[in-house]
Amino acid sequence: MMKMSEVKICTKCVMDTTDSKIVFDENGVCDHCNTYYLDILPNWNPDGLNEDSLFKLAEKIKHEGKGHDFDCLIGMSGGIDSSYLLYLAKEKLGLRPLVFHVDAGWNSQEAVNNIERLVDGLDLDLFTEVINWEEMKDLQLSFFKSGVSHIDTPQDHAFFATMYKFASKHNVKNILTGGNYSTECIRNPLEWMYYQSDSRQLKDIHAKYGSVPLKTFPVTNILWHKLYLPYVKGIKLTRPLDYMKYNKEEAIKTLEEKFGYQRYPQKHFESRFTRFYEGYWLPKKFGYDTRKVQFSSLILTGQMTREEALEQLKTAPMTDEDVRHEFEFIANKLGITIEELQSYFDAPNKTYKDFKSQQSIYDVGAKVMRSLGLEKGGKR
Repeated sequence: MMKMSEVKICTKCVMDTTDSKIVFDENGVCDHCNTYYLDILPNWNPDGLNEDSLFKLAEKIKHEGKGHDFDCLIGMSGGIDSSYLLYLAKEKLGLRPLVFHVDAGWNSQEAVNNIERLVDGLDLDLFTEVINWEEMKDLQLSFFKSGVSHIDTPQDHAFFATMYKFASKHNVKNILTGGNYSTECIRNPLEWMYYQSDSRQLKDIHAKYGSVPLKTFPVTNILWHKLYLPYVKGIKLTRPLDYMKYNKEEAIKTLEEKFGYQRYPQKHFESRFTRFYEGYWLPKKFGYDTRKVQFSSLILTGQMTREEALEQLKTAPMTDEDVRHEFEFIANKLGITIEELQSYFDAPNKTYKDFKSQQSIYDVGAKVMRSLGLEKGGKR
């Protein structure tokens, strides 16, 4: 792991050389920032957005949803982005969303509370898909044993695979997601978090380290959800928060006032597993602190100063007491001893390159999407 004295930090944001592929220009500004300024901002300017396009989008979704019990699907994790999107869709845009939640066994109590408060407060229907726990547990243990950094892949893969399959089965034409440039204009480097939708890698890791057959675990693949669903089935994935000036802190305050929303210490901490993963495992075992990505996005979109970010990064994401508690919780939940979990932490680190993958397909797809102007920024 790189020593702090050896780390070079961007002069504009807080991304640094813990991203081994980072490149700095003559002013010390990193390629993440320059990608934002050159590729994203000219096509998405939060100060110049006209919300008329947002309401036109809503009218189109309403038209396509006529005659159905709901006109769109919104995946709900309990996090701030999906929660605010739900409020926006129902209260501001007049849509009739079905709230879709995937229970992979790791919901925090705060997430459960927030989902209930939003669904009840907005008088919406909630559909929950529960993932087979024995299969989920075995797959997650497989990723621990593999030594890769992206051990949260099973949970993320289950989330979007389940939602896509539901939309395909019930012919839902519009899926709305809380993904947005405002808080996510910088993405995690590929070496930190490899593509969660790569079914070939998921299956290879499970084949090497798993023992429970994945009979019901939802598996998707890049070609199915990037080509077949949108261009054959006509199922569209839309990011409404990109159509408006979205401010994270203002969104949290709105939800707190209207629904008693409970905020989390960090983005993605609505999941107990992700809290442990991003708050301890990833930074301590690999040296990858996802707060640098999150804070840098907020810096570039004017929601945080670089000085504030640097100050917060001086403190670990989790206290030693929280780490001990979460370490024990994760081990018990997975049915292993603390010593076994520690052995996975101490084992040699590996990368996504050590296993079979569909990376070549992703690379070609990304080039095509960028050439068509359908994708900006991205992992590298």
